[in-house]
This record gives sequence, C-alpha cells and structure tokens, in this order.
Amino acid sequence: MRKYDFVVAYDISDPKRLRKIAKVLEKKAIRFQYSLFLVTDVTRDEVMSLVDRILSIYNEKQDDIRIYRIKHYGIRMGSAMDLAHPYDFF
Repeated sequence: MRKYDFVVAYDISDPKRLRKIAKVLEKKAIRFQYSLFLVTDVTRDEVMSLVDRILSIYNEKQDDIRIYRIKHYGIRMGSAMDLAHPYDFF
C-alpha cells in the first residue's frame, strides 16, 4: 500500500477550535512549529480520515487549513489540498 508524507499548516480564528484541531493533529503528526505539522508514512485512507476529523471541527468561513503532500524531492507546488473539495486531491 502506498504511503505519503504531508505538511499541515493552519490559521484558526477561534481558540477553542484551534485546541481541538491541534489535538487531532498531535495524535497523528509531529508539530514542528506552532501552526505547522508533519504527517509521515500514512496511507490515503489514513489521511482522509484525518481530513474528515478536521472538517468536522473547522469553520470554512473563518479558518484556513492547508495540507501539502511532500514528494521524495520536496514539496511540489500546486499540490495543496483544498478542504472545500478534499476528495479531489488524489
């Protein structure tokens, strides 16, 4: 099964939502800055499960969350996941 690595960056306006989303990410990812996480070695299903949990918390009009897939040779520009259409990413 194919595995992927991702960088998740967020800007959450509400402190309560921020804490909830951070807790979700901390279970699966490594925080390497205040609002940046590294998710490594996950399958497509694991990533989509993580996205579903985030989507259940975040406010589309007030928050900004970006998920970038990392390739062996670095981040490929233009590969960010749009949470308005997360299933169109792969």
